[in-house]
Amino acid sequence: MEEIRDHVVARIAEAGREGWLGEAGGLEVSLAGAVDKLARMDATTARTAAAIDLGVPGFTAAAGRSSDA
Repeated sequence: MEEIRDHVVARIAEAGREGWLGEAGGLEVSLAGAVDKLARMDATTARTAAAIDLGVPGFTAAAGRSSDA
């Protein structure tokens, strides 16, 4: 995603040099989307890293148990 963002920034610079104002405007929208997606990915990573293990077995661990009764 960072590569996509960097590529869009380069294309915006090219569009500015060439005077392609419509192209630059469309690329600005794409850039905003890429920046937003990166921010959401970073937030998800931060939430996952901050998770606390409560010691409660997950579904797969509990579902594997059986009773002889």
